[in-house]
Amino acid sequence: MTPLSGSSMGKLGLIAGGGDLPLTIAARCEAEGRELFVIRLAGFADPHMARWPGAAFGMAEIGHILKALKAARCEAVCFAGNVSRPDFKTLRPDLKGATLLPGIVAAATKGDDALLRKILSIFEDEGYAIEGADDILGGETLGKGALGRIKPTAAQLADLTKALHVAEKAGELDIGQGAIVVDGLVLAVEAQEGTDAMLTRVAGLPADLRGRPTALKGALGKAPKPIQDLRVDMPVIGPRTIALAAEAGLAGVGGVAGQLILIDRKAIIAAADGLGLFVWGVER
Repeated sequence: MTPLSGSSMGKLGLIAGGGDLPLTIAARCEAEGRELFVIRLAGFADPHMARWPGAAFGMAEIGHILKALKAARCEAVCFAGNVSRPDFKTLRPDLKGATLLPGIVAAATKGDDALLRKILSIFEDEGYAIEGADDILGGETLGKGALGRIKPTAAQLADLTKALHVAEKAGELDIGQGAIVVDGLVLAVEAQEGTDAMLTRVAGLPADLRGRPTALKGALGKAPKPIQDLRVDMPVIGPRTIALAAEAGLAGVGGVAGQLILIDRKAIIAAADGLGLFVWGVER
């Protein structure tokens, strides 16, 4: 692979939460020969992240994290993976974390995006460049139109368009990044539970509200919050998203072209084509 134009290619400090995205980023760095040091967030990071050089810390041990990144001579950091909002009363910060925690808590009262911006500023103030997951993955985002052989019908595209509109409106309120619409009816809006849990919830709804394997309908739409920093919280889908969408009876999944990260493009296409779902990118 050739070096990515969107990436500094200096040593990367990967702040890893849960899910497949941190694993995908680490594997990409390894394939490119890019030096990597992984901060595994305790209670969130996948155990397989221990395959790469790094250390595990609690999310409030900011001083230890910064010290480890400095000792590893990282030049940039990337935040990737799922991390749920903590109960700040139960955190056990180190000395620097205790100093920064009041400002972090104050930012958290203004919403998740204010919280993320505050955390990013801490690392930027320490001299680290912030890299987005999409930059490191070489722009592996959803393009315009169909990904795979299935295209949405006019009715399905209307559902996707409405789902994206609902997701964007919810994002303005700092609620979530996804919504599900079937026959023009909003069945679910993603909040703190995440996309997988939302899809599972829809799969449990009465069959007359959603599609079924022999008659798929409706769509999941994922869109970034208008106020969020895309370097740290761009929406993501993977083959599991497609499988869960099929279980929920949905006809497809879509997002804003260039603003939806694909984890394993080939596997997503195979899953969508095999299950008869569309994956569609809407141009904004």
